[in-house]
Amino acid sequence: MYTKEQIHQAFVERHSLYVQQLLYKGNVAIVGLGGLGSNVAVALTRMGVGHIHIIDFDIVDITNLNRQQYFLEHIGMYKTEALKQQLLKINPYIDIEIDCTKITEQNIKPLLYKNDIICEALDNPETKAMLVNNVLEHFPEKKLIAASGLAGYSSSNDIQTRRISKNFYLCGDGMYQENGLMAARAALCACHEANMIARLLLGEESV
Repeated sequence: MYTKEQIHQAFVERHSLYVQQLLYKGNVAIVGLGGLGSNVAVALTRMGVGHIHIIDFDIVDITNLNRQQYFLEHIGMYKTEALKQQLLKINPYIDIEIDCTKITEQNIKPLLYKNDIICEALDNPETKAMLVNNVLEHFPEKKLIAASGLAGYSSSNDIQTRRISKNFYLCGDGMYQENGLMAARAALCACHEANMIARLLLGEESV
């Protein structure tokens, strides 16, 4: 087992001490742990973000394995538990908080009030809209990163990060496509979300 100091030094070697200290202070909630959220969580963990709050109510299914950060051994497990297991294999010293629950208008405030940045990574359009609207209404000071349009195998260059308002960012191509969900494009959009989160933690608000 590598020590916390060894992992810290590895981060500092890649990122610099100044950058890493800012990433350690990060407190990010990820709502939805599918093709977007599981990839965002892995990226943030590999960057050394200090506190990650993962929220989902679903269990891992065999159909998830084509694009999500799970393995056959995780089928039947709650996604929160399976993903926490994965993240701690990358860095056993980060702080991971889990809530195995479906986010609703009733619980959104108590679930998210402690987090500085909220990443929307849901797959249901109505729930996406509910989350975005409630965060903008109840937590206007928090940074919100959402996604729209990542399906299929269209050009990678169509996926972009846009700043919608002061604290609201949207990643994706904004298009509805029926040609499936594929690993590369889902991960590409997830990495747009993760990179914008990193920029915000480092004080960079432009896209």
